[in-house]
Amino acid sequence: MLKQAHAITEELIEWRRDFHMHPEIGFDVHRTAGIVADELEKMGYRVTRGVGKTGVVADIGEGGKMVAIRADMDALPLQELNDTDFKSTIENKMHACGHDSHTAMALGAARLLANEKLNGRIRFLFQPSEETADEEGKSGAVRMSEEGAMEGVDYVIAQHVDPTQPVGTIAINAGPCSGGVDSWFATIQGKGGHGAYPHTTVDPFFLLAHVIIALNGIVSRRLDPFAPAVVSIGSIHGGFTENVIPDSIKITGTMRFTTSETQKQIHDEMKRAFEVAKALGGDYELKIEIGAPPMINDEFVSKVMEEAGKDLLGAENVQEMHKSLGAEDFGSFMAHAPGAMYTIGVQKKGHEDYLLHHPKFDLDERALPIGTAMLVETAKRFLKA
Repeated sequence: MLKQAHAITEELIEWRRDFHMHPEIGFDVHRTAGIVADELEKMGYRVTRGVGKTGVVADIGEGGKMVAIRADMDALPLQELNDTDFKSTIENKMHACGHDSHTAMALGAARLLANEKLNGRIRFLFQPSEETADEEGKSGAVRMSEEGAMEGVDYVIAQHVDPTQPVGTIAINAGPCSGGVDSWFATIQGKGGHGAYPHTTVDPFFLLAHVIIALNGIVSRRLDPFAPAVVSIGSIHGGFTENVIPDSIKITGTMRFTTSETQKQIHDEMKRAFEVAKALGGDYELKIEIGAPPMINDEFVSKVMEEAGKDLLGAENVQEMHKSLGAEDFGSFMAHAPGAMYTIGVQKKGHEDYLLHHPKFDLDERALPIGTAMLVETAKRFLKA
């Protein structure tokens, strides 16, 4: 399978560089999705366009089990600082998270699988908006799932590039691998007035100071120390000038967790923290926006991936996955079928310090056929299982 994947390396690079030069954000991935759908139709897939707004679903094979392979297509609102022949041609848009390579490798896997005699069915899920959500707080994986993209799927798999690991390696293990994510938006209400007469006001900055202490105490003092979680403040907006105490302050942030129990507890503790503002004479409004669930790799799926990696790359090149509370909406697909995601080493010489979401992020394209072969080999093994 590696030999077959290496034989289409030039095509993989061409796809990846084309997507890199023309990055699209969120659900606005019309060009990318159009190219993907056109290529899949040429390969003989049954293609459905516009799933989850701009996603592409492609099926091949008949009867038996169905394995879904997911690839995200969207870029980031970031100005690229690399100077290459294929750098982004669109201002303030860049593929800084490797989704251009995810899409290219999945297309490569589709090409190879189209030539295989399948003992079952393969479905490709080319997803928009992994990095962001729409006006209702729903990401691409959620929207595609709501429109039936996971119907009939027995297993779902995915990969993600890892610039901290060398080419020729993958990392996989069962259990929690990334955090669930919810966003929160709050207003602390006080009573404004002249900065010289604070006693006539209810200073929202004074209220905020105590709320921040309470928020920072949620993880350290309210949660079980063995329950991974984060509560972070992302923005604070308030005030107009140096001698006026404003009526209110807006504050926003994010929370991360690995279980629904921890998620609920954080929600409860968030409300308790903001109640401090009431105790000090003010008021508050708090809105929590539900995001992606935690990504918890299924034990069986992870084992199949691990064995495929060992056979393709050698046991010494299959490592344990680095766990983090970074968010990844692939968990929304895994809510409908057992699944797992592995990471693939793409570290590029001279770019070791430029990690995901950095304006100088880049990857070693020698990894493209490796990721392609891994997707194909893993999918075929599920159909045989």
